[in-house]
Amino acid sequence: MHTIAIVNIIWFLLALCFIVAFCLYKFSLKLPNRLEDVFQDLIRYGKTKEPIKRPSRQRVFDVSKRCFIHFYAVSVMWNGLLLLFTIRSVVMSETLPDWLIDALCCLTGRPRDAWNELHLSILLLQVLLWVHSFRRLLECLFVSVFSNGVIHIVQYAFGMGYYVLLGLTVLCLNASLPQSGALPLFKQLTWYHVIGTLLFIGASLLQHWSLSLLAKMRTDNSGKVKTLAHKMPCGGWFELVSCPHYLAELLIYVAMSVCCGCSSLTWWLVILYVLYNQALAAQLCHDYYRSKFETYPRQRKAFIPFVL
Repeated sequence: MHTIAIVNIIWFLLALCFIVAFCLYKFSLKLPNRLEDVFQDLIRYGKTKEPIKRPSRQRVFDVSKRCFIHFYAVSVMWNGLLLLFTIRSVVMSETLPDWLIDALCCLTGRPRDAWNELHLSILLLQVLLWVHSFRRLLECLFVSVFSNGVIHIVQYAFGMGYYVLLGLTVLCLNASLPQSGALPLFKQLTWYHVIGTLLFIGASLLQHWSLSLLAKMRTDNSGKVKTLAHKMPCGGWFELVSCPHYLAELLIYVAMSVCCGCSSLTWWLVILYVLYNQALAAQLCHDYYRSKFETYPRQRKAFIPFVL
């Protein structure tokens, strides 16, 4: 009898939390008394905190939204380190560090020899995750124009640990993938690696273009910041949905699933989490725009064109 891997339990619980949170918000289900205040404070960040009345005791836990940059800095360093370990394992036939294998064994319940041989899919996913993190870090530094919005300290702590868990999760997938039989890397290359990488590139470009459009609403032609006010987004995929950058985030994770043949239950649980996490954030932004701008297009959806 196989036990359920701890890593699967973690992602399932995270997904479940955001499914419940999304349903509570979407269907206007209220929690008792102060629980509702705490709930609203935890699910909102940035501009979406503006419509709610927050007592001073809650503002103690505010962290500047500009601290988003810390998430990607941690991811670039941590997942860069894991990528280095993987490259050394694949190219130089070195084993992963004992502490890392111990962590992976704990998360998956699989024996240590499950990481004697690393699959090309794992190396590709690590490269894509690092590229995604590095691009987002650069966008936070040089593209995005942050307002004076805030996030909750719980959101900050979660964000700091998120990409650490995600990097470990990618390595956990190796235990569930079919062994390559010591085939050279180029002989492990399949059609789904190519399709997944192309989808990743397309989704990354969509996210970058969308974030650039948002930034341009706050800058002049020379790139100098002229306002921190929130304006009605328009142009590109903003004509279809309020948050195409959140849709692109979901597509990036789907692309990574394609890269491992769409065969990993663990990664589908990650996608389920990302789906409801981004759907909740998008719905909050969508409702903010609709309440703030009287001329906001009624046909525009929040997250998925023509659907949600």
